[in-house]
Amino acid sequence: MNSPIDLTIFKDYDIRGVYPTQINVKVFTAIAYAIVRQFQPKTVAICRDMRLSSQKIRDSLVDVFTTLGIDVFDAGLAGTENQYFIAGTKDYDLVIMISASHNPPEYNGMKVVKKGPVAVSGDSGLYAVRDQIKNGPLPPAVKKGIVTNIDLWNEWKQKIHSIVNTSLLKPLKVVADAGNGMAGKIVPYALEGTPIQLTPLFFQLDGHFPNHVPNPLIPENNKAGQEKILEIRADVGVTFDGDADRMFLIDDKGRFVPGTITTALLARYILENHPGETVLYNAICGRIVPHVIEQYKGKAIRVRVGHSPIKLKMRETNAIFAGEHSGHYYYRDYYCAESGILSALMIFALLSKSDRKLSELVDELNIYPSSGEINFSVSDIPSVLSAIKAAYADAVSTDELDGVSVWYPTYWFNFRPSKTEQLLRMNIEADTADILKQKTDELLSKMASFGAKIK
Repeated sequence: MNSPIDLTIFKDYDIRGVYPTQINVKVFTAIAYAIVRQFQPKTVAICRDMRLSSQKIRDSLVDVFTTLGIDVFDAGLAGTENQYFIAGTKDYDLVIMISASHNPPEYNGMKVVKKGPVAVSGDSGLYAVRDQIKNGPLPPAVKKGIVTNIDLWNEWKQKIHSIVNTSLLKPLKVVADAGNGMAGKIVPYALEGTPIQLTPLFFQLDGHFPNHVPNPLIPENNKAGQEKILEIRADVGVTFDGDADRMFLIDDKGRFVPGTITTALLARYILENHPGETVLYNAICGRIVPHVIEQYKGKAIRVRVGHSPIKLKMRETNAIFAGEHSGHYYYRDYYCAESGILSALMIFALLSKSDRKLSELVDELNIYPSSGEINFSVSDIPSVLSAIKAAYADAVSTDELDGVSVWYPTYWFNFRPSKTEQLLRMNIEADTADILKQKTDELLSKMASFGAKIK
């Protein structure tokens, strides 16, 4: 390539940037050649989301792959969990998902998965693709590859319905907010043949995101769903990000349910049916998660944040389930991959079995006040982490599984570096609201003394 490419678009788990300044057809053409150099695939499947630039990116990839004699299997509009389904059930060498998940409309990107499925992260090939870009195009093949459209939906629905026994579902009143993202296409397929009474919000696929950006972690994005739940007296609300791999709950009182609590709910439901199994949870999940796992006779293992380490650990330990505070939930029966839709069905099954409201189940588990994630701009992350450890050297325990976690009898906290920015992310949880406020103020003061600024 003669013109430089902004190589910061290559992240630990995906390629992502602003279209058309950071990423565009020319950039993805170069990336396609680099992918072929690195992996030498004979077959590639492609999924894409509803973003305004996704079709153009798809076309640029198809042009390169077919020119090089590679057969392309086009799954069309789909979600990230469909990417994993294809890689787990078919024999394609690579499966590519074109998406920027929860980011604003001007962003796009891609995730790469090898058959298995095995996600391609920075250390397992994505950075090698980045380094191949400098080697430029490859000569065309004598015989062009062909493009075949594939329809995955019936087979995919059968798969998720085989994991959750949908015949046991009751006619729950469900509000689902797709945020004009891919859940708008996926949820109706998943609920076909079930008695669920669905009230859909923003199911029309629209990369402009005219109602709100599909990011459930921004509180105002959940307002419409919360109001609708109260208006129709729904049993539960579910809200998804743009590629539908993350799912969050809103209870029957219109309250947003943190990912930690959903992880505990799902772990309890799964262990009630599969006692003695191993369940993973990430380093910033609250204490209620391991308590529930152990209470229901499971083996609790704490792991680093992020889908790549979680999937590796799931395979290593044969874990049946893993949950993240971020709203990603992973299932052994679903290729050790995340599925927002399967998670929603699990919750519907849980509520169908229970004689209690979701709000009651949440209140039973939501007993530890927490700060939520607080981000700090930090110039020297290793030095600040060392200073934190020194300042809390009298802790009951400290670990460096993911950043630094510090444990005291009545509270604990974690600082971990961002994967993509010069930030430290703080989470703190305590036994009471008073302790939480006291310790949060204390940590904010200490971070200021270290030169860190809240971002």
